[in-house]
Amino acid sequence: MAARLVKFQLDDDEQSFVYMEVDEKLPIPESVDEDEGLIGLGDETVIQAKQTLAKALSSIQPVANAIIKKVKDLNQPADAVEVKFGVKMSAGLGAVIASGSAEVNYEITLKWNNTGRNPS
Repeated sequence: MAARLVKFQLDDDEQSFVYMEVDEKLPIPESVDEDEGLIGLGDETVIQAKQTLAKALSSIQPVANAIIKKVKDLNQPADAVEVKFGVKMSAGLGAVIASGSAEVNYEITLKWNNTGRNPS
């Protein structure tokens, strides 16, 4: 079975793009027709994404903002915050925060230096 690739424009500039392999069971047409958004690339079928990569990833921003707000509201805010997202790309949906079964689809790491602070 051929790999499924999605061609995402990086922004509104039609010359900047990236190919991403997707975890989708997309049908491969018998005849590839560029008018339908499908193009051939070697042995692989490429599907043109319906939105730019920047727009697809914009769905992550509200989640990140909510996490940052909650971290700032802590009684003793962390000195460093790291958030890792599991993101799956989809030809039709754009970016989807990945989930596996009932597992968490993002990881938050908080770090405190504890210099000059009173223990509470």
